[in-house]
Amino acid sequence: MTALLSGILIAAYSMVALFFLRFWVTSRERLFVLFAAAFAMLALQRLALSLTAETMENQTFFYLFRLAAFVVIVFAIVDKNRR
Repeated sequence: MTALLSGILIAAYSMVALFFLRFWVTSRERLFVLFAAAFAMLALQRLALSLTAETMENQTFFYLFRLAAFVVIVFAIVDKNRR
């Protein structure tokens, strides 16, 4: 069941990344490319998490990667509102 939910999340994150990438192609707005990068990072994090058989204590790096994706999202929002 966990593998199914991970697959659904990977597909959803990838679709959202492609959605924002499509808007970036038409508008060249930096917000969209940063959102696309963040959601691609979230998809990669979920993929790496589902492919490893590490214990919870050894998965800290994967969650730091997820934190970096959220930092990119916050930076994109702040950058857009600052201009």
